[in-house]
Amino acid sequence: MHRWINLSLLVLFPLSWFAPLMRAGLLPLFRLSEISVMTGLRALWESDIFLALVVALFALIAPMLKTVTLALIHWNVASARLNPALGILGKLAMADVFLIALYITLAKGVGVGRLETAWGLYLFTACILVSLWVSWRTEQSAKMGSIGAKSETM
Repeated sequence: MHRWINLSLLVLFPLSWFAPLMRAGLLPLFRLSEISVMTGLRALWESDIFLALVVALFALIAPMLKTVTLALIHWNVASARLNPALGILGKLAMADVFLIALYITLAKGVGVGRLETAWGLYLFTACILVSLWVSWRTEQSAKMGSIGAKSETM
């Protein structure tokens, strides 16, 4: 079952990138009232290309690379020996949720305008947490020697 959940992340991750993470009444960096991962990246690209690349790595590349690699393991295209590398990718992806939470906390603490979280933040966080769970289940299945079709019964 976890391999099907992993495949759903191939759709849910991109959806979460365009979903509103927060709504801002006034922030100097963003001109839009709703901020998503993609609008944030666009605004960062205009002001700080290096930071935009770092956020793109954490928010886009690491989660999708991990999801695709897990799918390859689940369908017996790649070796389960890649599991340790997946742990690193999972930590990179989780770091992005931490960064978003930190930005929200800082913006609220500074008192610049009104800031409220939106449903996309919860979707993005859920995708990351589900991805961590799928990785854990995949690792457990690999230890039991049941990757692929046998893992469906677990």
